[in-house]
Amino acid sequence: MSKTRLEAFSDGVLAVAITLLVLDLRVEPGEPGGLLARLLAAWPSFAAYVVSFLVIGVIWVNHHAVVRLVEVVDRMLLFWNLMLLMFVTTIPFTTATLAGALADGDAADIRVAAVLYGGAMTGMAVMFTLLYGRISAVLVTTGEMDAAARKRSMLRFGAGTVLYPVITLVGLVSAPAMLLAAAALSLYYLFNQTGASEREPRPAG
Repeated sequence: MSKTRLEAFSDGVLAVAITLLVLDLRVEPGEPGGLLARLLAAWPSFAAYVVSFLVIGVIWVNHHAVVRLVEVVDRMLLFWNLMLLMFVTTIPFTTATLAGALADGDAADIRVAAVLYGGAMTGMAVMFTLLYGRISAVLVTTGEMDAAARKRSMLRFGAGTVLYPVITLVGLVSAPAMLLAAAALSLYYLFNQTGASEREPRPAG
């Protein structure tokens, strides 16, 4: 498969996932209180939407940064990419579930929803790290990336595999704090953590 087709398919899936987030933003008509009061009461949906939109948006940016390093798309790379997309497409569901639990206020349901949300994020981080790990390993083999540079970039890029489980534990205590922590981690990934700038020119011949 060409790299262009891989990117096109991934972009389509990410576009659908990020669009689905907005479908859960609604204010039910006819409820008591004015519109402003109903909007304020719906804060969990808006907060979860903003964080998840930021997460998927950053995934899209970093997916582009990672895939542009690829020269050969093989079957294993396709499967890692599919697994990444599988977890990404669960984000709208887990976002809506967490927002609904926060709105209802049941503590047990909020904890379950927090685990679902954090689990989706953790799975996404693990698969993204594995995807980048395979790509960067090929770059080391071909001499386009130094092994030490790859190790540093793997530590930076793979931070989410450790931090998202920690964020999930935070969610068991406070779901709003978990959303803030997830947003902060997304801001970390706004910066290029792939080590692409550390690539070395391919040796002649």
